[in-house]
Amino acid sequence: MGGETARVKAEIIAIGTEILLGEIVDTNSAYIAQQLPELGIDLYFKSVVGDNMGRIKDTFQRAWDRSDIIICTGGLGPTDDDMTREGIAAILGEKPEVDPELETRLRYFFESRGYPMPESNIKQAWLIPSSRALPNPRGTAPGWWVERDGRVIVCMPGVPPEMETMWTEQVRPELERRSDGEVLVTRTIKTLGIGEGTVDEMARPLYSTPGIGIGTYARADGVHLRIGAKAATREEAWHRIIPVEQELDRIFGAAIWGKDEDTLEGHIRALFDDRKTTLSTMESCTGGLMASTLTDVSGAAEYFRGGIVTYWTDLKIDSGVPAEVIEEFGVISPETAKAMAAAVRARLGTDYGCGITGVAGPDPQEGKAPGTVHVAVAGPDGEPSVISMSMNSGRAAVKRRAVTTAMLLLRRTLLEAATVR
Repeated sequence: MGGETARVKAEIIAIGTEILLGEIVDTNSAYIAQQLPELGIDLYFKSVVGDNMGRIKDTFQRAWDRSDIIICTGGLGPTDDDMTREGIAAILGEKPEVDPELETRLRYFFESRGYPMPESNIKQAWLIPSSRALPNPRGTAPGWWVERDGRVIVCMPGVPPEMETMWTEQVRPELERRSDGEVLVTRTIKTLGIGEGTVDEMARPLYSTPGIGIGTYARADGVHLRIGAKAATREEAWHRIIPVEQELDRIFGAAIWGKDEDTLEGHIRALFDDRKTTLSTMESCTGGLMASTLTDVSGAAEYFRGGIVTYWTDLKIDSGVPAEVIEEFGVISPETAKAMAAAVRARLGTDYGCGITGVAGPDPQEGKAPGTVHVAVAGPDGEPSVISMSMNSGRAAVKRRAVTTAMLLLRRTLLEAATVR
């Protein structure tokens, strides 16, 4: 895997006709690509190849000729169109054989679930002389670690949860032990409520810090600042990053809601948990996406009592929104959003209520353009607060942006309430 100073060259291959045709998105390659720099491994190439033996062989041969590490996902299933093992065996001139221990594990997997193993699955117990199996605790397909002539091929399942578990528990630790180059360590700081240009200006004095790279990125959940440092060891890289991180913490203060893998919905849960308060939602244009997003976090039931999807106007009225508010201001209005927040708070008996109304599109409603959304939060103190937005980027994007805006308003409301108290 390279000499003492040579950088390790890596290549990623995603196998599957469904990826090639765009039927599914190849998230596996993106996940792996993000992991490699921290291991001191340079990614040179990424390929997608369909389920065709000739093209799979050609792709592996090209990768074998130019890369130190080849990481592939997919093609490890039991069917005839799963040909990853066959392709690797072909370019190395080695013959697959059934490994008795793998076969025993595989048959037990099926028998423990009450049915016999289909004989087609036996290929998942294959090994070649240059390979060893990588256990798959989440499925039937073991991975392969192939090593010969100073090169490594790593094969993992195409199912993302299976791949990520195998990568985290087995592949990454092995690559980390072998890495002899510089490592890249990063820290991502996540801000909310400040525009990208302003974030850039505020962070600019730190851009010239020696040995550090800083970039700003607009994301659905705010603006992210990514700090990166390369060094011979992770410890040395962190030594460079930490003072910069501390200064950015000082500069941005309460605008920072999380770091690295933190999620906005997880942050909202933490705010409510800290204050021992509860939340309910009433949604129209988002169709329950707000409630779904909030409950993506384990333990959300500690603070989120429930939600009502009131797509029809009469259901809003039945759920406590005054008819006169809708008659005077219309369904798509800040006033109705505030009334929805107050109504669901009263109906479900929570400390806070959130109301979302708008036009997801593509057609206008009540003369309001697609992308017009009003989000409100009602709490125990004072008048409900509201944010209005207008963005016509397609129905799905409008719904996601509305949910993010609602979480921004919830965060702001809770922080302001804490300040007042």
